[in-house]
Amino acid sequence: MINPAIYFHSEAYSIDGPKLMGRNAAGESFIRGFFKHSKSKEFWIQVERAEHAKSFSDLALKNARSEKINVVTKSNLSALSQAGVIYFPGPGIGEHAFHRSKLGHAAWSLCGITHTTSSAGAMDALVDLITAPIQSWDALICTSNAVKANVACVLQAQIDYLKDRLGITKMVLPQMPVIPLGIHTEDFDFSPDQKHAARQELGVAQDAIVVLFMGRLSFHAKAHPLAMYQALQKAKLATGKDIVLIECGWYANDSIEKAFDAAAQLACPDVRVIKLDGRLSAHRQRVWAGADIFCSLSDNIQETFGIVPIEAMAAGLPVVVSDWDGYKDTVREGVDGFKIPTTLPAQNLGEDLALRHALGIDTYDMYCGHNCMFVAVDVERTAQAFVQLFESKALREQMGQAGKTRAQEVFDWSQVIAQYERLWQECSDLRQLNKGLSATPTHAWPARLNPFFAFSGYSTDALALDTLLTLIDSDVDSALQRFRAYRALMMLDFAKYVLPSEEEVGLLFKGFFNANASPAQVLGQFAAERQAFVFRCIVWLLKMGLLRVVR
Repeated sequence: MINPAIYFHSEAYSIDGPKLMGRNAAGESFIRGFFKHSKSKEFWIQVERAEHAKSFSDLALKNARSEKINVVTKSNLSALSQAGVIYFPGPGIGEHAFHRSKLGHAAWSLCGITHTTSSAGAMDALVDLITAPIQSWDALICTSNAVKANVACVLQAQIDYLKDRLGITKMVLPQMPVIPLGIHTEDFDFSPDQKHAARQELGVAQDAIVVLFMGRLSFHAKAHPLAMYQALQKAKLATGKDIVLIECGWYANDSIEKAFDAAAQLACPDVRVIKLDGRLSAHRQRVWAGADIFCSLSDNIQETFGIVPIEAMAAGLPVVVSDWDGYKDTVREGVDGFKIPTTLPAQNLGEDLALRHALGIDTYDMYCGHNCMFVAVDVERTAQAFVQLFESKALREQMGQAGKTRAQEVFDWSQVIAQYERLWQECSDLRQLNKGLSATPTHAWPARLNPFFAFSGYSTDALALDTLLTLIDSDVDSALQRFRAYRALMMLDFAKYVLPSEEEVGLLFKGFFNANASPAQVLGQFAAERQAFVFRCIVWLLKMGLLRVVR
């Protein structure tokens, strides 16, 4: 069984920040799922800072895992070959392929995952997959078929560009399996007493029908609420039911909150609206227990999967969602709830939006906001779905139970982590099969060349194995005394990583003393693994005026 490494940065796996984003929720849920269901016998992590390793250790203990933790940093990157595969919580594995290239393309496998793919950074990371040294034993997990189609579209556009520009004929792509995000279904299991208590705490009558929207409250970057408001008003008037809408999330600022208030007052004046801060766990638990129906009419290109509908399904709630992005995979029309049709403009009508974003005329928020203006969610069909659910408690219970079963059987982390581990094992097996066939090119990372190669034209000469050298001082002890004095200088000590030991210097001085010797003649007295390092250090001794070239 493979023991995968996790690229761990505390922020990517935490929901405690002031701005709770989907990727944070997904990361926090994943790491809990990994600790709970991973079959790893020991843990491997790559970190940028020591405090991140401490954070991972604390999380492991909190989740009752006490296995050995192996920490990898950039200074011991080759240790990842012992793990065999490393998982990154984002799509940007191209840069890490370059990091690996210096140690061999088949040294380990890389695995990333899609979250938002509409930002400039994410799109750049995707096109980098074509020119970075990505291999067939690497993988980019696509969380939905919709985002896989988007990724394929971006990659093909880059391939077409490079064919036109450079005439490329060879492409190496990572594996791109579709694996959904997971949830902890047990977190959403509530007893009748808990549900009753939640309604009381919310101040909602037991016979009222509570519709819940859970998530970031952003009309430009999450879900524009107007379609939901209009549909709720229509269904309220059609059925005469006591309808309560709970919006459990957070606003980026006061003006956005006021915009939601104004829209609700205009579009659904007869629906009571309750607002709760979704960053608070107690609020989230209360509304999951107290709601009757879940609604999310996502209409934004920054969404790729949408984890909240499957949380609603796990809570036993029927769902009303837009037929959009990952919702297309997760919700079954007429079984778990209703998928409302969406409409986009013709494909050739968005070039100006892309250009404005590319040139920086529009911020990313504006780019998302402009795009969502052209995603139509069918208001009438949404109202019809609400009417059916408002009028039939039996239908609500039937769909809620179907969704709950589906969440447990398909989206629980016990199922999803198993898919991850199968993928990681397959990548590792393929890498092992190709290890002997994967030759690392001379210049594996062209933008980060060996400086002695890249700047070779700067110098007069290069030290060769047959270059004749001699000691400048009349005896070895005098040379060593000068070496010690120079070595103590701050202007040399800063470079301790590249400097030889006194023992090594002493052996070199003895080899070159009172003789015209070449490095080839002297290096044999050093261990094989140190010879290249010592050969390089001879130039440093020339720099210090301790050796000279015999002309």
